[in-house]
Parts: sequence; structure tokens; C-alpha cells
Amino acid sequence: MIDYVRGIVDELSPTQATIECHGVGYLLNISLNTYTALQGKSEARLFVYESIREDAWVLFGFATKEERALFLMLISVSGVGGNTARTMLSSFSASELAGLIMEGNEKMIKSVKGLGAKTAQRIIVELHDKVADLGISSTPVSEGNATQVVNVEVYNEAFEALKMLGFSPAPVAKAVKSIMKDDPTAPVEKVIKLALKML
Repeated sequence: MIDYVRGIVDELSPTQATIECHGVGYLLNISLNTYTALQGKSEARLFVYESIREDAWVLFGFATKEERALFLMLISVSGVGGNTARTMLSSFSASELAGLIMEGNEKMIKSVKGLGAKTAQRIIVELHDKVADLGISSTPVSEGNATQVVNVEVYNEAFEALKMLGFSPAPVAKAVKSIMKDDPTAPVEKVIKLALKML
């Protein structure tokens, strides 16, 4: 089992990172929180979860052990796969998500794309005590106050479009996050237009 990968940050996008370690490039699926943690770094260490299936071997990478621990708890819940768990950890920081689960805040949890009310309820019921045992300090979250963007697809589309227009990744990420924090339901076209005015 791979516990972590340490090496050169060869490629980085809001959803994936390639870490080169001794001549081997490891492609890891990451959350927006991990993406933010990696920005501007030439070297990094990512904690790893290996998802091994008959048709694929997929690696997920995490900037912290706490984020990985929460990811493992989330995928243990029926109806929550790796991509859904990653989307949840892109929508909220580890401390925010821990707080929502411990508070039983079904409304905020089910606001994540792809999650229904029943799955949100299962997450709260099954993980409440486990999350508390992790000892992650919880951060309060109010609607519109999440540190990250709920609609990851819009974020990714806007980010990639602006990068293709020649803008640097760091200021693009900052602009898109700021716009989507103010207007989480904004369509991708609006996000791009507003970002163009800021960059």
C-alpha cells in the first residue's frame, strides 16, 4: 500500500496533480483544498488512497492526513464513491465538513452536487461519532460562507477556459473562487466574464 508520495509537482490542475518521484510520475486525483495547498510549490508530499478495481487503478492524493481520514470515512458510507467524497472535500475544508457532520447539518451537506437527502442523512448518522473521534477542530459554516466552491464543474470549466486564454493559474483560481463565493449559482459564462474584468 502507498502511504504517501513525495516529489516534484510536475503538473497541477484543480482536480489532478502529477507528482514525479524517482523518475515515475504518479497521477493523483485531488480536491480543491489540496490544489490550493499545492499552488506555487515545486515539491510536495501527498498522502495517498489507492482505489483498485478490475477495470482501473486510481490514486487519490491529500495535502493532510485529516483530509484523507475524512475521505476514507465518507467512502465507507453506502452511496458515496471516491468522486463524490472528493467533491465534498472540494466544497468544504476538512474542519468545516467535520463541523457540518457533527452538527447534523443535512441542508449544507446535501447542497453538494450529486448528494441527495438520504445520502446526507446516512453520512450524518454513520459518521457523527467517528468524526468526533478524529479530533479535527470543527469550523462553523453558514450558507454562502464555505471556503470553497460547491459547484466544482463550473469552477473547473471557468478555470480551464481562463488558463487557455493565457492567464496564470494562481490569479485565475483566486478570481474564480472569489466570484463563486459571492454567487455560488453563477453559470460558467458569467464567472468567466466577471473573472476577465478582475484579471
